[in-house]
Amino acid sequence: MKNWLRRIRGAVGTGLTWAAGWAVAGVLIGVSSKLLPFLPWDLFFEVFDAPLPAFAIPGFFGGVFFSMVLGIAGRRRRFRELSLPRFAAWGAVGGLLLTLFPFALVAVGLASREGSEIGAWRMIATMGPPFILLSALSASGSLMLARRAENRELLGPSEDEAEVGQAEGRR
Repeated sequence: MKNWLRRIRGAVGTGLTWAAGWAVAGVLIGVSSKLLPFLPWDLFFEVFDAPLPAFAIPGFFGGVFFSMVLGIAGRRRRFRELSLPRFAAWGAVGGLLLTLFPFALVAVGLASREGSEIGAWRMIATMGPPFILLSALSASGSLMLARRAENRELLGPSEDEAEVGQAEGRR
């Protein structure tokens, strides 16, 4: 039971981290749409009609889906044993699951497409690439952060921290 709670905490932590990054990405998409108006932004904004910082919501779920993929595919491996391309590919799989998630909700009756004039394939084609790309980038960033944290744990306290600890012990 304790192991499951640790995994759930990790998935929620990953989701929250990705949500923050994706909110920033949403703002950057909005800025890009103003700076590069000649690109076909209309297709994207037709499907994703929420305020762009709301990208945090799919970012959270993308992080959770990635955690599930990582828990299955990367089981019993340390971060230093995993390659960045493989991690990015697992992130892309998480992005694909994120893209298909609304359709799964409709299939089980927890959501409805009523009132939507946009076809399913158009929605997948429009939202899939950004979700998959952002998930792959987020997974790569997650691996780099995890490796950095793992390296700090391996190094132990720095000389400065050791001196501070000794000085505090003398008081």
